[in-house]
Amino acid sequence: MAKSPILGLFESADHAADAGDALKAAGVPQADYDFLTDTPYPEGAFGERYESHRLYIFPFVGALIGLTVGILLTSMTQMAYPLVQGGKPILSLPPMAVVTYESTMLTAIIFTIIGIVFESRLPAFKEGLYDTRITEGYIGVLVNVDDADLTQTQTLLTQAGAIDVVRKAEKISA
Repeated sequence: MAKSPILGLFESADHAADAGDALKAAGVPQADYDFLTDTPYPEGAFGERYESHRLYIFPFVGALIGLTVGILLTSMTQMAYPLVQGGKPILSLPPMAVVTYESTMLTAIIFTIIGIVFESRLPAFKEGLYDTRITEGYIGVLVNVDDADLTQTQTLLTQAGAIDVVRKAEKISA
């Protein structure tokens, strides 16, 4: 069965949290609804699920790659062009440390930026359901439901205090 998005707009956080509770009580899986707001509410303020992320892996992998590249670059360069002066070793650690540190930090930063873009799911290639009133202070509850349950979900959102319920291209006044 195909799922369609439906968006309920709420004026207060309490009504949006009530809608989340009503959806949970109706048996809608937590992965099928989400809260949209322009205000940074604390995590879990609406009773939503915990979103796990793997952002910490990106800088760690980037730092390991940068460390490896830095050590290989400096050691291979000094071995390819040996400049022996006064019996000193060919591989000089202080200059190697500076280049290795810089390459480690550079790749860790680049991988962190890539991780942020990846974990933010950017760019979004498919357009989702959104209402510009969310940027004006309203709170949206976006629900993906089976086509057969659209009217029941609309009723749940309206009973929870939705001032407006929006489907794909049509608008349903509450």
